[in-house]
Amino acid sequence: MADEEIATQAESGQDVAATNQSPGTTRRSVLQGSVAGIAVAGAMALSGCGPENEPEGEGSSPAEKAGGNAGLSTGHGITATDIQGAERVMGLAYTRAERRQVLTSIDDQIDAVIDARKLRIPLAVAPAMAFDPRLPGKDYGAQANAVKVDVVKSSLPAAEEDIAFASLTHLAHWVRTRQISSRELTELYLARIARYAPKLECFVTVTGDLARAQAAEADAEIATGSYRGPLHGIPYAMKDLMDTSGIRTTWGAVPYKDRIASTDGVVTSKLRDAGAVLLGKTTLGALAYGDIWFGGQTRNPWNIEEGSSGSSAGSASSTAAGLVGFSIGTETWGSIVEPANRCGVTGLRPTFGRVPRTGAMPLSWSMDKIGTICRSVEDTALVLAAINGFDVSDPSSLDVGFEYDGGRSARDLRVGYIPAWFEDTATDVDRAALEAARSAGLDLVEVDLPDLPYASLGQILAAESASAFEELTLSGRDDELRWQEDVSWPNYWRSARLVSAVDLVNIDRFRRQVMGVIHDLFTLVDALIGPTYGGNMGLVTNCTGQPELSFRAGFVKIPSRALFGEAPQGDGAALHRVPFGFSVWGPLFGEENVLLIGKVLDAELGAGQEHPTLKE
Repeated sequence: MADEEIATQAESGQDVAATNQSPGTTRRSVLQGSVAGIAVAGAMALSGCGPENEPEGEGSSPAEKAGGNAGLSTGHGITATDIQGAERVMGLAYTRAERRQVLTSIDDQIDAVIDARKLRIPLAVAPAMAFDPRLPGKDYGAQANAVKVDVVKSSLPAAEEDIAFASLTHLAHWVRTRQISSRELTELYLARIARYAPKLECFVTVTGDLARAQAAEADAEIATGSYRGPLHGIPYAMKDLMDTSGIRTTWGAVPYKDRIASTDGVVTSKLRDAGAVLLGKTTLGALAYGDIWFGGQTRNPWNIEEGSSGSSAGSASSTAAGLVGFSIGTETWGSIVEPANRCGVTGLRPTFGRVPRTGAMPLSWSMDKIGTICRSVEDTALVLAAINGFDVSDPSSLDVGFEYDGGRSARDLRVGYIPAWFEDTATDVDRAALEAARSAGLDLVEVDLPDLPYASLGQILAAESASAFEELTLSGRDDELRWQEDVSWPNYWRSARLVSAVDLVNIDRFRRQVMGVIHDLFTLVDALIGPTYGGNMGLVTNCTGQPELSFRAGFVKIPSRALFGEAPQGDGAALHRVPFGFSVWGPLFGEENVLLIGKVLDAELGAGQEHPTLKE
């Protein structure tokens, strides 16, 4: 669910290193800065470690040692020198007397934390403070559960490939009118999975027998007129962090690769009730970060020399490759939007709390969201309608209907944009998307956001994810994870343990202020459009809860990218033509606005019809 603010793309001949990136605002910079970031004196004390090379100064000078601090320590062996070392990490400066006072109480703090660690709290237990994106006293309106999309009356194509890459709206029409059976469509996708998935490394588990049984049930029901809706009989894939009873749910990580859930997650159950057919579990970067999982690295179907980004890596890759009708992804910070951008599909990250997370791997209880990855904008509305809803077992679940009318005009909406996002670091595709909005007659409004330290919000994910997977850090089992770079989970979580609880509370208070800022923005406009990596909107709206849609807006020619978008520079780097996305953000529960604008821009740009050429 958590991923990077990638800064990569440019047209052929363009410098891709700086594309859509501002120093100090990408997730990579946040991760790298966390080691030297906010830290608490007590955290250093808990480890029993002091600085190896204490500089001269208060607390370590000969004068202070003569005052008696050198020999003073607690029952846990903590000294004034340890406290001063922690101060330097923290950016504090206590006096000698203040350090001596800290020493009188630090043992009680250490004992309290040690006792808490002994509890080994189950991962499913959420914090007592549940996040609610709604501001007190604000009216967010009511929505009926009603979705209307464009009517499809097409005939089934003769070519299997045209069927495989068709939108969900078309697939649903063909299945409902019995131009193709669910069993035939399921076999078509299973054959493509067998042919292409090993090269793309996008499936952890293929559930062929289950899929055939569910497809046969769907065909029998449809034949008798018991049609459940647009997902009935449609084959799909589930990101492998949502529980499926009796089927592995591995979270993409070595420590959990043999994990089998005893019950279905709520979203799994909702899709089964909608009649969808489960083809299998798609890959994710281990514990919802990146595209490296215990079995390999998931590939971008447009350029298999690079990863598909993550963490919904397999969901985006399989949908882009025409291996499924649609897929389910999750996002904490970029995990739907970023692989959708790289693989050229449509990803919808809904409002926080819309979709219940019961049965999904928790990473950040106040940021995790479940959404969908499809091949067209309106497809995402159909899937969201099926998985939207309240569940009492998720403390942050909200009882809000989902209403979408595809016949409503987007010209009635005020569409904001931030001009600075379309300047030097934007691509030609970004600027073309803005011009497409003008050409389509959308009511464009220039807006701006105040200059605030939004990157500090990343510490919320750091602390919550470190708490969720504390056992791996404390036991040393984090060494089992394949990805062990400076910016990977193991180091990220070790660093997070040095974040001050006081500072984290203040960052959470800042989060409340930012929620007000974003709320005020959406009182001026009905939606915001911009480059997917414009500003810090990915992090900001993942913390404030607003929805985001990413869809294919065009193509760029660039070298193969690493996870964070780094690409080899120079004349020797081969260029690859790959898709490039554009984003729409909306107010809380404003998915209809987002989808209507995305639909207009998608039609105006006309970049969504092409599909990748695959090789076995």
